[in-house]
Amino acid sequence: MASKMVYSFGGSKTDGNGGMRNLLGGKGANLAEMARLGLPVPAGFTITTDVCTAFYESGKKFPSGLAQDVESALALVEKSMGAKFGSVENPLLVSCRSGARISMPGMMDTVLNIGLNDQTVAGLIAKTGNPRFAYDSYRRFVAMYGDVVMGIKEATKADSDPFGHILDELKRRKGYKNDTELTADDLKGLVGTFKGLISDVLKKPFPEDPLEQLWGAIGAVFDSWMIPRAKSYRQLNSIPEDWGTAVNVQAMVFGNMGNDSATGVAFSRDPSTGENYFYGEYLINAQGEDVVAGVRTPNPINRAKPLPAGVDSTLADDMPKIYAELDAIRLKLEKHYRDMQDIEFTIQEGKLFMLQCRNGKRTGHAALKIAMDLVKEKLITRQEAIARFDPEHMTQILLPVFDAKDARVKDRTVLAKGLPASPGAAVGQAAFSAADAEAQANAGRKVILVRLETSPEDIKGMAAAQGILTARGGMTSHAAVVARGMGRTCVAGASITVDYQNGRFSTAKGEVIKAGDWISLNGSTGEVIKGALPTKEVALGDEFFAFMDWIEAEKRMKVRTNADTPKDAQVARSYGAEGIGLCRTEHMFFESDRIDHVRAMILADTPKDRQKALAAILPMQRDDFLGIFKAMDGLPVTIRTLDPPLHEFLPHTDGEIADLAKKFSLPLQKVKDRIDTLHEQNPMLGLRGCRLGILYPEITSMQARAIFEAAVKATEEGIKVLPEIMIPLIGNEKEFALQKAIVEDVAREILAKSEAKVDYLIGTMIELPRAALVADKVVRAGAQFFSFGTNDLTQTTFGLSRDDSGVFLPKYLESHIWDNDPFVSIDVEGLGQLIEMGVTKGRQADHKLKIGICGEHGGDPSSVKFCFAQGFDYVSCSPHRVPVARLASAQASISQRDEDESLEPGQLIIPAHTIIPFKRPSKAGAPRGPRKMSSLKKELIKKVSQAIGPATKQAVQAIMPKSNRDFLKKLARKANPAAKKPRTGPATKVAPKGPGRKTLPKKPRPSMESDD
Repeated sequence: MASKMVYSFGGSKTDGNGGMRNLLGGKGANLAEMARLGLPVPAGFTITTDVCTAFYESGKKFPSGLAQDVESALALVEKSMGAKFGSVENPLLVSCRSGARISMPGMMDTVLNIGLNDQTVAGLIAKTGNPRFAYDSYRRFVAMYGDVVMGIKEATKADSDPFGHILDELKRRKGYKNDTELTADDLKGLVGTFKGLISDVLKKPFPEDPLEQLWGAIGAVFDSWMIPRAKSYRQLNSIPEDWGTAVNVQAMVFGNMGNDSATGVAFSRDPSTGENYFYGEYLINAQGEDVVAGVRTPNPINRAKPLPAGVDSTLADDMPKIYAELDAIRLKLEKHYRDMQDIEFTIQEGKLFMLQCRNGKRTGHAALKIAMDLVKEKLITRQEAIARFDPEHMTQILLPVFDAKDARVKDRTVLAKGLPASPGAAVGQAAFSAADAEAQANAGRKVILVRLETSPEDIKGMAAAQGILTARGGMTSHAAVVARGMGRTCVAGASITVDYQNGRFSTAKGEVIKAGDWISLNGSTGEVIKGALPTKEVALGDEFFAFMDWIEAEKRMKVRTNADTPKDAQVARSYGAEGIGLCRTEHMFFESDRIDHVRAMILADTPKDRQKALAAILPMQRDDFLGIFKAMDGLPVTIRTLDPPLHEFLPHTDGEIADLAKKFSLPLQKVKDRIDTLHEQNPMLGLRGCRLGILYPEITSMQARAIFEAAVKATEEGIKVLPEIMIPLIGNEKEFALQKAIVEDVAREILAKSEAKVDYLIGTMIELPRAALVADKVVRAGAQFFSFGTNDLTQTTFGLSRDDSGVFLPKYLESHIWDNDPFVSIDVEGLGQLIEMGVTKGRQADHKLKIGICGEHGGDPSSVKFCFAQGFDYVSCSPHRVPVARLASAQASISQRDEDESLEPGQLIIPAHTIIPFKRPSKAGAPRGPRKMSSLKKELIKKVSQAIGPATKQAVQAIMPKSNRDFLKKLARKANPAAKKPRTGPATKVAPKGPGRKTLPKKPRPSMESDD
């Protein structure tokens, strides 16, 4: 742990800066940066993330010396603010907030107004002359401390929190509508009632010592790093658990001191649409949690947009000078950070204070517009716009919308209207608790989570839901901010009454919607609609395609699609797919007009009967391939021969088996016997893939015939065809060779009958560990390309079934046995080594070997970047993930370029798996043996010198075994004699002209005399 545990900010001393987010967390780093910019930041200090790590490592004990550091920092705050913590005459109150390095809005705990007790509250009254303000702050503190630190919470999720229940009962009894109607005596009485509740439940009094309160709050904030909602959020957003949180202790400023005080949240641009105007909300006479929690519906800060019904004033109207100051600050912050900012502010008795700034959460559509606009405004470059664009935003942009042309949409019944907090179309069944929403979603149902207002405890339900509907809250409420970050549709502050006890909500017109009823949310208009409305694909605008053009100019690794029909191929091509990386022929077999022919083939007793059934399927498959070739005119199409076990094509129930026997005029027992014969204990590892083609070569032959007949026909029609036939599930080079021979025989026969010229490749899918281990042998057996089938490769590497892993996978992720779901993101440590070995061995055998990936990982951004680093030629994914994969590919290229630009003079750029090919002389009939080292060096020097010349940064397009790399480092220096010697320490950086790059090893490799 770093020796410095506490960093001060604001006032006369600021230790940190905005570049220290890993140590100070995002909030602490930005508070320090705002203070350095001269903004009005209340003084405070940050306890580092390293302390959080030490806190957990020591069994939740504070490290030695922290108390003294905190006391010293607190003294600086007292000096800056002109008040003293714990003083009866001039009390200083502080807040205690969390701050992870990546924003986790509302997921961890906060305690405000620390330092109040029965003596200091009297001092606060004397100091301010405002007893109502003092007791309002006191009751908030007791309730928040009782909840966060002492653990007084609601009994069930259907209940309101105990402190809120007491408050609501008092308001009902007094006939108050808003909290602002509570008198000083009312609030003072609440303090006593809250303390009584704590004493009754915990059998101990509320702590009166301010220092005890402060350390209790610090410990609670560190504790909140590991509470369920924070862990869930980290898991959803791939935030490492060992990062920890910082704790920010800051002098309190008060927005609840009267009508000249306020609090608010704002964004430098609209986070829903991306429009460039100052967007935000505020509440007069309130504290910050009132805006975020949605307890009161806030007002907009300006009139940039039409005011909601019933609202007649804004911050610009009520406090024009403060608004102008705030507007100038938002412009300064956006220019400084070069991104849209989310800011929190408090106005205390006519003076503005800044409490936070951070890069704002935004929707996918807003992210696109903001990125494009920031480039136009010359705040960032195109490359920066691409590099910082969240791949999940790309997914959100492609989400469906309601089909306005459908009669059901035109004739919709609008139940209520709220604020359009997060756009999109969401359709689902109403659920009234996070637990219910999660359970219903796990059961395969679509749900809309309906809450009075959401809290951080609802995070799992929000993630599981299609959309979120709240009765309270504004555009900057918890529900709105989190929904936008998650890409969920949200309507907030709708005119509905929520009844948790009976699981229903009612509208102003008296209509009742119960749990399980279907509703639809339009997050762009704020409409809550009865029933399930139809949706359609979104119409993409000019900005989207312009952004994709930027991406195309940057990326170097191609992106293909997994498509089995011409329609899917066309959709993928419209998204920029550069070919088909996986066409699964078995999906064509399941069509209703051909399944019976497939079953006839399976039930056949002889090869002749099988060929007869396959002959009926042939023209159908040929037409399928013809349609796909036309859709992908000029682009490669990888077609996998039949892969699944045959039993998947047969019926399973007694009734269906009887119907099949009758249809084929076969004895029922014969059909049952055949099905029993095909039954396997583990079909995933049974008779499937190339094994089918080896056992029944006529299947492979028919499919090859369909492919090449379609290719010839398409070529004759002027279509450019580039078929790539892929043999699945090989683990032995002989398996591949047998299947390749069948394909080649058919190709020769068909192409000999036509003048059409068809360029084709034959390769294989690497989906078994052994295939990666013997990749060089597979290439020498004739494989012209590899496509890594990472779905099955993950299953066979981990020894688990993807379909059955759901039983234990959540526990594995929760316990950090696995950091990520290996079926979502490539396991770099384990699976990655097999992939790297397969690439290296394959390209040692043929440096022109084309390499791609067609598993579902091909659409996962982190997996795409891994593939780029391994030197893949392409990734392949589902049609709707193509834009995401293109973005990830471009981001990988930009990241590598940025690293390349940081190379020291004299460093050579060479690709990841580079070898300089050369031949060994051998006598006729004599075995080839090692050549002398000097001869090897001479030829290598000649080859590399020809390739690189005298330039400092030239790429060598070849493949290099690891044992040659140390020598090539020396060669790099010879090629650049005038350049200074690379510095010692980190390995010389190496990068390709095309995708992929690695660093050279630091230590010399073994002798290369025996290398090929």
